[in-house]
Amino acid sequence: MNLLYSLNMADEHFDLVVIGGGPAGYAAAMRAIDYGKRVCLIERERVGGAGVYNGALSSKTLWEISQKVASVNDTIQGKGREKFYLNWEDVSATVDEAVFERKFQYSCHLKLLQTETMKKLLTYHRGIGRFINDHEIEILHDGEKRIVYGDRIIVATGSRPRKMDGVDVDERTIFTSDGIEHLTDYPKSLVIVGAGVIGCEYATIFSNLGKTKVYIIDRQDRILPFEDADISTIVSENLEKKGVTIHHNAQLERLENRGDHVEYELSYPDGKRETIQVEKALLSIGRIPNVEQLNLEAAGVLMSKRGVHIGDDDTITNIPHIYAVGDVSGRIALVNMGEIEARHAVELAYGSVAERLNYDNICTIMFLQPEVAAVGFNEQYCLQNNIPVKIVKIDYSVIARAIAMRKTQGFFKIIVTNDSEMKILGMRAVGEHASTAIQAIGLLIKLDMPIHVIAELIHPHPSIAEGIQECVRMLLNSSIFKSSVFKDKLACYSLVDGVKTPLERL
Repeated sequence: MNLLYSLNMADEHFDLVVIGGGPAGYAAAMRAIDYGKRVCLIERERVGGAGVYNGALSSKTLWEISQKVASVNDTIQGKGREKFYLNWEDVSATVDEAVFERKFQYSCHLKLLQTETMKKLLTYHRGIGRFINDHEIEILHDGEKRIVYGDRIIVATGSRPRKMDGVDVDERTIFTSDGIEHLTDYPKSLVIVGAGVIGCEYATIFSNLGKTKVYIIDRQDRILPFEDADISTIVSENLEKKGVTIHHNAQLERLENRGDHVEYELSYPDGKRETIQVEKALLSIGRIPNVEQLNLEAAGVLMSKRGVHIGDDDTITNIPHIYAVGDVSGRIALVNMGEIEARHAVELAYGSVAERLNYDNICTIMFLQPEVAAVGFNEQYCLQNNIPVKIVKIDYSVIARAIAMRKTQGFFKIIVTNDSEMKILGMRAVGEHASTAIQAIGLLIKLDMPIHVIAELIHPHPSIAEGIQECVRMLLNSSIFKSSVFKDKLACYSLVDGVKTPLERL
């Protein structure tokens, strides 16, 4: 299309148009403002997206509440007192407060950015954005249409929960993560389809709150199959102690919405079948990108080889001035990664970025019981890919801060190269405050620095992070507690060609 004609057709002309106002889209818009660019942000529903609603903030607020309830009960039940319960109304009110607080911040921020004081660098349009061509976006809202022109365009439309064919998901009896937090009361019983991170998080939440009998359908022989067996074991044992039933190696044959209850049937490798009735069901079987309404064909943007996500190379699609970030790019569906990808795309467009995005040192948190944090490789990955490594592990029960908190369940595990340099390849932290301990290791991986840096730091005392230092000291044969003495609490070994060999440390 002729450029001049196209500009005349458009209602407004921007340096950058961002389609999607979730964590990735919002981050892109804000980074472009840093470069003094005129930005149009388009969002069909609510700014903040899954990072605020039905996602990271709301579900983690639920988890925090459930942890407090569980902690109280762990304390008082040991003294013979009755179990403590929290009304669902109080739970919902707390979640609503958290969501409103974040929503209010976004709302005020957006309004102030659109004032004369801020040079009106940002324009916000509510509606569905779809391509007319590779520069023009049509915005549909309440029956009205407008066209905006963008020199560059970033697609950040996020994703939605995957549903199952033939299953009536009404968000009243059978839920996805979009609807489960809108319950009006505790379900007496709940089956969760899917034993990945999100499924296990909701199992943790409802079992902690103590009013719901929880079932998990797991196709594998253990939950969290992508993580090391010691992590899976500690999480599954804690869930089972809270009364959760985990259907291991189970194939879901049918899941039926009966209006006032759900009936599901399972089959097992040994030929056994069973039918169970519960009050509610939650589908936690992954997410799919929101691309159907974008009309990508009009812009010439190609999908990935799998045909599910938008194809891109370091956030750039096959159309050089169009970028795909966050969940639509099909990589890692995390708020922090969406934001990083979005900022990177803007810096590619207007800055001088020399390096490609690196996905090797991503710090993640799994809100389970106990909390799990991860960065880099795990032991299972090294074993499967025959990577020779040294591994060191310390139990929480020998960390002073954990003893003080009376939270001694958990461990740190650090994986390093099997050579004299011992560069860090990965770490897993399981236990109280696990997420606060992982970032330093992520930084060392990014900077390619040796473990001696951690060994020589003066850590605050008492702190959980001291456990990391003791891990490193074990590798350097300079630890306070010796693994040859506390063999049940400390471990130091090599993993070469699938064979574990203890590294004696005196």
